[in-house]
Order: sequence, then C-alpha cells, then structure tokens
Amino acid sequence: MPKERIAIDMDEVIADAVHRFTDWYHRDFNVLLTPEHLHGKRLLEAVAPENQKHLRQYLDTVGFFEDLPVMPDSQEVLQRLSERYELFIATAAMGFPLSFSEKFNWLRQHFDFIPTSHVVFCGDKSIINADYLIDDHAYNFKDFRGEGILFTSHHNVHETRYRRVNSWLEVAELFGV
Repeated sequence: MPKERIAIDMDEVIADAVHRFTDWYHRDFNVLLTPEHLHGKRLLEAVAPENQKHLRQYLDTVGFFEDLPVMPDSQEVLQRLSERYELFIATAAMGFPLSFSEKFNWLRQHFDFIPTSHVVFCGDKSIINADYLIDDHAYNFKDFRGEGILFTSHHNVHETRYRRVNSWLEVAELFGV
C-alpha cells in the first residue's frame, strides 16, 4: 500500500527567511522589525515605502538563502513523518534563480533524510501530486488537489479558509507522529 504524500514548503515553514530579512533590514536601515510590526502584514507592508525596493533585492542577493535558521522542531518532526509518509519539499524558487543552489545545499545540510529526488523547485505548486501541502501562503492551495494546511506566519494570521498549524509540534500531533 503506497504511503500518503506530504509536500512541504521551505521558506517560513522549515527555513526562517523572515529572520534573515529582519536582520539585514536592521543592518541596512537601523530599524528593528518586531513581531508586532509584522503581525498581519507582508514584509513590504511593514517597511517604509522608500525601502521596499531594497528589501525586494535581498532575494536576489548571493547568500540570502545560504544559512537560514531552521524552524523549531521541523527536523525532528519531518524525520518522524518520513517513516510513515512520503515527503516532498516544494519550494517556489523560479522567481529567484540565485536561490537554487543555496536552497538545495541548505536542504542537504539540514534535511538529508529527504531524497534529492523529492525536492521540487517550482512556480505553481498545483503541479505537486500530494495528499497534503503544508505552506504559509494560502494562494498555493487554490488549484492544489490535496488538502492545504496553512503554517502560521506573520502575514497569514487573518486567513481563515484552511486548516492551520502554528508549529511543527502541532504538525506532529495532526499526523500522529
């Protein structure tokens, strides 16, 4: 009997990209973006309009994705999930070509138990054939055929259309691992 499949987004689900954004923004503008500043907003909405272009450029900067912090408990929970489910990493990297090697290397370093054949760099996640997709962006669930599970992030706190998890411990509980 085939295992059920779980696709997992990378940024803001297993990799803490907001940490990098806020660190670099503080470095460049001496402004500390706190969780209160970000609550319910996309990053661009939380910064001064004249700094938005600079913030967007971070994604095209060598090193941005290189050594992002790992989201708490994600490694342990995904390791346990991999024993009962077929796991795929589905990351929207098409808009940021410099991110490919950094994201791939980051995954090999922190999630080496997920086979490289199960890493999908894509734009439209509806192409993913999985039973579940854990993602922080609800728009990725629009044409996804399985169940979308929203991983809480600062920008999606007001989204109510999908089942939500607030941590990897909640993911473990949801999937019984």
